[in-house]
Amino acid sequence: MIARSLLFVPGDSEKKLARGEGVGADILILDLEDAVAPERKSTARGMVREYLAARTNRSGPRLWVRVNPLGSDECQLDLAALVAAQPDGIIQPKTRSVDDVILLGQHLDRLEASNGLPAGKIKIMPVATETPEAIFGLGSYARSVPRLYGMTWGAEDLSAAVGALANKDAAGAWTFPYQVARALCLFAASAAGVAAIDTIFADFRNPVGLRDACAEACRDGFAGKLAIHPDQVAVINECFVPSAQEIAHAQRIVKLFADNPGVVALQLDGKMLDIPHLLQARKTLARSSGR
Repeated sequence: MIARSLLFVPGDSEKKLARGEGVGADILILDLEDAVAPERKSTARGMVREYLAARTNRSGPRLWVRVNPLGSDECQLDLAALVAAQPDGIIQPKTRSVDDVILLGQHLDRLEASNGLPAGKIKIMPVATETPEAIFGLGSYARSVPRLYGMTWGAEDLSAAVGALANKDAAGAWTFPYQVARALCLFAASAAGVAAIDTIFADFRNPVGLRDACAEACRDGFAGKLAIHPDQVAVINECFVPSAQEIAHAQRIVKLFADNPGVVALQLDGKMLDIPHLLQARKTLARSSGR
């Protein structure tokens, strides 16, 4: 199922963990990385494990965990503590290429087997643009990786790594280097056959700006968006569901081609349509049904 809204929740905040469940996000990302101070990592790990274990029926949002970067001692502790509690997925930070996703998958293979879980149960979504090296590894995701659920991108770590003074211009738009990172993540996800999830909109008190950012992301082909505040979830959910007008138009396109088998170019409302229009219409209908 495609996720529209993915809300970060600090793993060491009992109040925010409790609140997150009722805000309507498709996925809660229980964060053990950037939202948790080093001296609180162990506490957060225990709280997240207990939270996951208590949600046995999983009738609410899907529960993912952002672990610490692969190769760190903290990541190994995260995985060892949490796999038995069966998170739905892992957000993998600082990934450099699909090889990092494969390596994380191998760790999960062993831990799932030792805990009696079905192989491949826990999915992975990399944050695929957080280091300069990662930009050159985006093409590698076209390789088939069964655990890969989707891909997302981030600009803050990347801009810090290259020494940028800012990653947005005076009007609030991404500067060119980060437009490139965003676009390459979108194309990499498409090549891998998985959902592309747009990065956060940091100004959580600006719903108008968030709506504009969501409209732009949806227009470009992203399937959903990360959120950092509960108040952002409703706007994101609304924006990433096709309107009734868009659904009706997509249905007309699909029906038109179904009624004319073997024809690859048709007219509708005075406009020429071909196979790419049919594929886009099918994607719109898939989004409307949540697939």
